[in-house]
Amino acid sequence: NQFNEKKNNLIDFTSNIEQTIRSFVQKHGVKPLEMKRNLKIAMTNHDYDSEILRRQYLQEKPNEYQIQVMKHLSEKKRELEKSKRELLEMKYRVFYNKPHSSLDAIETTMPILNDDDRKLKLLNKHEKLIQRKKLDFVAIKIIGAEIKFYQCLRAFDHELAAMWKNHRELVKNKGMSTTLTDLIEKRFTGIADRWRDVYNYRLNCYFRNFYSDFEPTNTNADGDKMKRIGFSSSLIIDAIHQLSDKELQLLNRGPSYVPPGQISISSSGQSVDDIIKKKYAPLKHQLSCLFSKYHVNIALSMEIEQKISDQFTDLFSVPIPSNLQQRALYEKHLLQSIRYSLNANNLILRRTADNMNTFYLGNLQEFETKAYDYLSKSDAYKALLNKDKDNGGQQWQTELNQMVESMNLLLESLKNHKAVNIDLFNRLLVDASKVKLPYLYFLPDVSKENEISLVPYITSKHSATWRIGKYLNELLRPFVDKNLSTTTFRDEPDFMRKLNDYVYVERHLRATTLFCTIKIINYYTLDIHKNMIDTVGYFLEDNLVTNKLEQVTIQTIKNLLHIFLYNNVFYYKDKIYTLMKGSPN
Repeated sequence: NQFNEKKNNLIDFTSNIEQTIRSFVQKHGVKPLEMKRNLKIAMTNHDYDSEILRRQYLQEKPNEYQIQVMKHLSEKKRELEKSKRELLEMKYRVFYNKPHSSLDAIETTMPILNDDDRKLKLLNKHEKLIQRKKLDFVAIKIIGAEIKFYQCLRAFDHELAAMWKNHRELVKNKGMSTTLTDLIEKRFTGIADRWRDVYNYRLNCYFRNFYSDFEPTNTNADGDKMKRIGFSSSLIIDAIHQLSDKELQLLNRGPSYVPPGQISISSSGQSVDDIIKKKYAPLKHQLSCLFSKYHVNIALSMEIEQKISDQFTDLFSVPIPSNLQQRALYEKHLLQSIRYSLNANNLILRRTADNMNTFYLGNLQEFETKAYDYLSKSDAYKALLNKDKDNGGQQWQTELNQMVESMNLLLESLKNHKAVNIDLFNRLLVDASKVKLPYLYFLPDVSKENEISLVPYITSKHSATWRIGKYLNELLRPFVDKNLSTTTFRDEPDFMRKLNDYVYVERHLRATTLFCTIKIINYYTLDIHKNMIDTVGYFLEDNLVTNKLEQVTIQTIKNLLHIFLYNNVFYYKDKIYTLMKGSPN
């Protein structure tokens, strides 16, 4: 055959190479044919079962009404299952980024530019615009499909309810025997199974595995296959890059995607016991904290810990499947390639500040220039000293220790004046040996059209003020949330409920009512520390019956806020800064 002819003409063609080729063909070439064959077999079985049910139904000598009931209910069930699968397929098109070919007609005009950098950015903007239009259009289509599904559901339920109503009310010649209703139920199951098999085939073949296209492929004037633009991606590109389509495809999964199996494949060279011990260590620590918190006796805690350890060992001793291991290795290599490309091309990859599942890809130098501009123009930050240059890098450590000592003296003063008890004092006391200097980083804000701004973030965990901040948050937040609940929207459903009350219950909506949104860009650095402390004090005085919140006086809360706000230091690059306004976000 043709394979043997090609094989004989190749030099150094070994049996291993032949086996590899056969395995590849078996996996990637035969699989789609096998899926199509299985679907045809399933359809044949469904046709056979349907015919058997039809004959069994007729053997019961049904009257004309009973025949029509079976016919109408079967039609309604088919319409229901079809509308259900069409709705699911639309949603999976969005999930797998496979828009229908009919959406390729969506185009926007784009001017011609010679500047490569501007041209690339314009192309990206052009593509984003098409993606957004496609997603907006399919959102409307999904709403229409949902409406159709519920219409079909109501129509089916109506037909079924009418049948049972006639049966219960003993309408002449409209009764249904148990045998007939059982056969109708089996018919429903058969229809649902048939549509499920068709849907699963389309899903597995066209969306999950991309074995083939079931829609026409567009070509350009030269006959080459044109790149299809999908729905809105999770990657905003703002720079020239050399990333491959596969690398972009991985990044398009967004920051929330965690490549599976990376721990297993990165543990090469270690024994299974060592790997399991390393994986189990964090859980063991959490269990110890839990036992200590709830005062579980030693014998019981040891028994529980041993059972969990044994179960953990049993579960993680099983190696991951070969296909998952191959995927993990493939994605590991992709990640390494992406890192190399970012470094080689002076690029930066960041998640966006809106906490959406979106990456931003930009020029590193431009990004850092914006960051330095932000720091230099803001009055919220003050540079204290160089982190690694002054006195061999020891000055900042000395000053950090002095700051911690000052904080502890203030806490001790509160303890001596009975403002905080000994337990709270020990809880808030700062251990200088465990303090880590926080760092400042920036995330891109892409909410404005054609403009990328930066939002600062400061890591706070294990900082000198972390314990006090954590305590104040746990103390104040529930009380504040409760008192502001009537004027705060938690989420969209909460907004809709309160808007409904505003309009129909309280009847406050007028023709002159205005709805507006206010975006505070510098919310976390909006005011000076003294005003922040005073504002919290006034709020507590206005809303507390006494001058205490959970046995802590308002003045003590203000004192703790003072310690927290005036002792936030962090570093960015080689400089150490302090906050002159606001607090870490």
